[in-house]
Amino acid sequence: MRFCLMLEGQEGVTWNQWLAFAGACEAYGFDGLFTSDHYYSVMDVPGRGSSDAWTVMAALAARTERIRLGTLVSPVTFRHPTVLAKIASTVDRISGGRVEIGIGAGWWEEEHRTHGFVFPPTGERFEILEEQLEIVHGLLSDPTFSFESQHYALQDCRFLPKTPQQPHPPIIVGGDGKPRLARLVARWADEFNTVGGTPDEVRDRYARVRDAVEVAGRDQSTVTTSLMTWMYVGQTEAEARARYAKAQELDPDLKETYEENARGSIAGSPEQAAERLNEYAAAGVQRVMLNHSFFDDLDTLELLATQVFPSVTG
Repeated sequence: MRFCLMLEGQEGVTWNQWLAFAGACEAYGFDGLFTSDHYYSVMDVPGRGSSDAWTVMAALAARTERIRLGTLVSPVTFRHPTVLAKIASTVDRISGGRVEIGIGAGWWEEEHRTHGFVFPPTGERFEILEEQLEIVHGLLSDPTFSFESQHYALQDCRFLPKTPQQPHPPIIVGGDGKPRLARLVARWADEFNTVGGTPDEVRDRYARVRDAVEVAGRDQSTVTTSLMTWMYVGQTEAEARARYAKAQELDPDLKETYEENARGSIAGSPEQAAERLNEYAAAGVQRVMLNHSFFDDLDTLELLATQVFPSVTG
């Protein structure tokens, strides 16, 4: 299992905090650093805002040497696919081949309304997602690319320069693994990411995607299965519970009890956290993106690297 850090960039993460976390990820052996792609607080906390996710990734690419960088995930409603491909290819060149492209259909209607983005019905957004996946894939991979559909038309596009990562940077698609999404993963994605859930729930989602990969005739080893979930880890379970209580103060929507939340997250002492990560590894999680709620806390990264990750055998 590979370990990444995930920060909700729209919750007021400052540039200095981004720099500090990127440095800590490099120092403690994390595989990558990911950000959400939103324009204001998902928690609806007044005064919180965001920097542009891809601009932050570009800046971090120039200040880091090893960790992988990407979004979980960029809504297709925010950017034309050619723009997204050009941004990602630029960041890949800046980083020397370390970018990953998370793409999703988008879900937050209020954000679209307030910021002037069109928010089509669910079915149409999935049509757009399928088209964007094909376009981004084709622009980054093919010498010349053409495409025409209801939403996009590209004619003989020579998309240059190509990226350091060949044939293209990894493309991540997230979701619950239901049939339509599973088909898109099997056709276009290099990684399927799912959010939260117990190990058994995650195993079931992966099974649906793996079945679709089999039907598509793809080599299973070409699709990585990953999980994004939250972490509340302390030196003791009591400390972890206190951290969860603090997270509830920061997020008014976090109403689950500690026990309820711990069913689908990484919570507790280092021993408990390692046990849960091993359960996820057995369920098929090859890479985990650990969502960190406290932007002034680097100590937890050291705790994970020194006391948790060495005990994960998957």
